[in-house]
Amino acid sequence: MTYLDYQATTPLAPEALDAMLPWLRADQPGGHANPHSAHREGRRAKAAVEVAREQVAALLPPGGRVVFTSGATEALNWAIKGTGGALVTLATEHAAVLDTAAAEERGGRDVRVLAVGRDGCFGMQAADPLQTGDRPAGCPPVSPFGLVAAMLVNNEIGVVQPVAALAEAAHRADALFLCDAVQGYGRVPIPDAVDLVAISAHKIHGPKGIGALWIRNGVALAPLLHGGDQEDGRSGTLSPALCAGFGAAARLMVERADVDAAHVEALWRVGIEALGPGWIVNGSEEHRYRGNLNVRLPGLDVARLTSDLRDIAFSAGSACASGSGRSSHVLRAIGLGEAEARSSIRLGFGRYTTETDLAGAIGRIDAAAQAQRVAA
Repeated sequence: MTYLDYQATTPLAPEALDAMLPWLRADQPGGHANPHSAHREGRRAKAAVEVAREQVAALLPPGGRVVFTSGATEALNWAIKGTGGALVTLATEHAAVLDTAAAEERGGRDVRVLAVGRDGCFGMQAADPLQTGDRPAGCPPVSPFGLVAAMLVNNEIGVVQPVAALAEAAHRADALFLCDAVQGYGRVPIPDAVDLVAISAHKIHGPKGIGALWIRNGVALAPLLHGGDQEDGRSGTLSPALCAGFGAAARLMVERADVDAAHVEALWRVGIEALGPGWIVNGSEEHRYRGNLNVRLPGLDVARLTSDLRDIAFSAGSACASGSGRSSHVLRAIGLGEAEARSSIRLGFGRYTTETDLAGAIGRIDAAAQAQRVAA
């Protein structure tokens, strides 16, 4: 099996697994203890959680705190529902943002979803809707003291948004800025201007079931979960094992930053060269994380392609919407028609992908796709 679905999830790093195992064993001191207990075993477990917190924070801006969550979906829901005022976001955001925004709008919140260009990037010349000053006729004002939410790296097309400029525009409108950094954390620098950052362990070779919300000092959020308030604003017992795995994965992202970046760049070149004629890259190639290759071939039957190549794991879009039957909202948002969106595939690769495996897999994908065109 050749795994090319890194945007859905990444392979667990052996080092992350090794960091987790002692905290899953009852014979390990503190291994089975509740990290929120005051006794010695609880304090040992708590110490492991705090080490992990520092490791995760090393890749985030200064001047804030890391709060562990069950994943990025919880973190995004908390950041959005925990703030007041208007909500402004982009049409290419993850469903965890857009669906939460829709729920907030049904509850009466002022919500505005901004369009992006055909390259998937938000043009800052169109940022006027974020302002509280004069607007063109027919453009209603955005309430002040709200929230602007935007991805750092898009999960479907890999486009890198101008987060720093968006955050500055949000602040001029007296709004907070939420950065969904799930795909970019450890790979693309997170600007210091952000106020809230959502991240996930399993997108950086850590375990599933844990993420975090970074909250800038001085930012207050209404709680999403009520209970023991174990994380000073977030309730729920933490897993030392999951925290330790997340921390180890974050530490590796720091230690391997240059090596991983060079490897991904080399893989991108291999991937582009392995594609045959007719393929079109979706989204900007310039403003892009190179571990994402989202491409389309006119007339491609993706379901048939997937069936023909069952030993290659690739995607037709976000794993979160794979069972919906809908074409990608991201591809439609950049101007693709239904047929174009449905003839697109996403190839994700990274640390554990070899150039040989990638070239071979894309060569087979291209051959199968071209065979469809001949048969048609």
